[in-house]
Amino acid sequence: MAAWAPDASLPPEHPARPEAPQVDRVFDALEAAALAAEGKGPQGLVQPVSMDDFRAAAKLDVKALRDRLDRVVMGDDPERGLDELLEVGALSALFPEVHAMVGFGDGEWRHKDVWKHTKQVVRQSVPRLEVRWAALFHDIGKVKTRSITTDGKVHFLGHAEVGTRMFDKLDRRMGLFGYEPTLKDTVRFLVLHHLRANQYSPDWTDSAVRRFARELGTHLEDLLCLARADITTKRPEKKRRGLQQIEELQQRISGLADEDAQVPPLPSGIGDEIMRGFGLPPSRKIGEVKKALEDAVQAGDVEPHLPAEAYVEFVRANRERFGI
Repeated sequence: MAAWAPDASLPPEHPARPEAPQVDRVFDALEAAALAAEGKGPQGLVQPVSMDDFRAAAKLDVKALRDRLDRVVMGDDPERGLDELLEVGALSALFPEVHAMVGFGDGEWRHKDVWKHTKQVVRQSVPRLEVRWAALFHDIGKVKTRSITTDGKVHFLGHAEVGTRMFDKLDRRMGLFGYEPTLKDTVRFLVLHHLRANQYSPDWTDSAVRRFARELGTHLEDLLCLARADITTKRPEKKRRGLQQIEELQQRISGLADEDAQVPPLPSGIGDEIMRGFGLPPSRKIGEVKKALEDAVQAGDVEPHLPAEAYVEFVRANRERFGI
């Protein structure tokens, strides 16, 4: 995208003209941060910009502003670019929710520095825009949810849900994602669900794994990528176990998907069993019940690949659902 420039055709008395120098400084600052993230420019050459100027720039050209921020999070060295945003005042002006994480942790608080952790997660994330933005926002809810129990343990209960509401408020305030609803919805989804993959345990049943994959839907790959990036421990063995756990989850999802694609979810002869179980003659109704059973399997209401008798009993227990 070309550098932003004020409309030179405006007369000197036009109300937009006095804003132009300040807006220029905003875009210069953001360009410097983008170049820093891309490894193309030195840090610290741009003077801090006022909060009002950042907000004025967002109102005048939100897409040009977002373009530079995209380059910051997508750069080869996003940590450097994010530090530059902090230095020039962009974080406090545009993302106070993110700025609040700076210095939040370490020392007396007995938990890792959330800002340092966040920057590392952004860097470790795959360079996909939705994943990088979700990495930046995934822990913003921790500032509002930190609690310390009597035994000294730190908790951030509900921080994913709180962070999602904060993201909604941020988007309404700035409008940075409003013109790309798909991106906004994906980032929001990833923030809300970013803990789920790390909650996987090998004792999950196949049904639980299928349900997890179904609920994540098209966001599954992005969420697994974010979950991997969210492992920032300095202990090699702990990191290895965390990554192995996510890899095992992904392999189980893939294996079950292959199995389900090759083997029909309902057993052969299920139609005959339904007719015998309910005293029904061959008719269109049998096909409707079979389709409803397939939908129930897809929805996770009943396991696939069970004996025919199990499906007859499921229909019997839900006669109204199947119209029998």
